[in-house]
Amino acid sequence: MSEASENYADLAAHLEQALKGAFLGHRVAHGELTVRIDRDKIIEAVKFLREDRLCLFETLIDICGVDYPERAERFDVVYHFLSMRMNHRIRLKVATDEDTPVASLTGLFPGADWFEREAFDMYGIQFSNHPDLRRILTDYGFEGYPLRKDFPLTGHVEVRWDDLEKRVVYEPVQLTQEYRNFDFLSPWEGMTSVIPGDEKADTNEEGA
Repeated sequence: MSEASENYADLAAHLEQALKGAFLGHRVAHGELTVRIDRDKIIEAVKFLREDRLCLFETLIDICGVDYPERAERFDVVYHFLSMRMNHRIRLKVATDEDTPVASLTGLFPGADWFEREAFDMYGIQFSNHPDLRRILTDYGFEGYPLRKDFPLTGHVEVRWDDLEKRVVYEPVQLTQEYRNFDFLSPWEGMTSVIPGDEKADTNEEGA
C-alpha cells in the first residue's frame, strides 16, 4: 500500500469514528478516497470536513450527478473537496431518487449554487433550501433532463434566437448527419492499406 493510500485509510477511519450515523462506507482506489454519506446527514458531514483540524477541506471543487436508472435511488450526488493545508482530496457520494431532495450546500459553500443548478438541470436532482434552483444550461421551456440514461435522443424541440425574425423560435431537433465516414487520417478508423498519393510512387526504384 502506498503512503497516500495509508494516509487516506487513516483519514477514513477518523471519519468513520467521528461521523457515526452519517458514514456509510468508504473506498480507497487509485490514490483517491471516496466516502458514501447518508443523504440526511450531508450538511453535518461537510461541516465536519471543513472544520475538523485533521480534515480542513475548505475548497469545494465540484458537485455533479450520476444516473443509475436500475436502482430505486437512481442518482448519486458526487462532491469533490480539496484541503490545501493538509494536501489531500476527498470525494463524497450521496444517493437519492427523483423526488427526494438533498440539502443544498450553499449555506456552507456559496460556490455550490451553480453546481447544484447544473445537477438539477441535467438530471432533475432536487436540492432543498437552494436560493435559486432553476435551469442553468438548457434553453427556455426545455422539457426533460438531458443526462439521464433514459432521455430520448429524438422527438424534442430545440430553442434558438433567430436574428432574422428577432425572436426565440422553437424547431424540431434534427440530426443533420446520421452517419460519419471518417477519412484515412482519423484516429478512430486507423490507416488504410493504401494511402492516397501512393499511386504516384515509383515502385521500380531504378539504380537501387
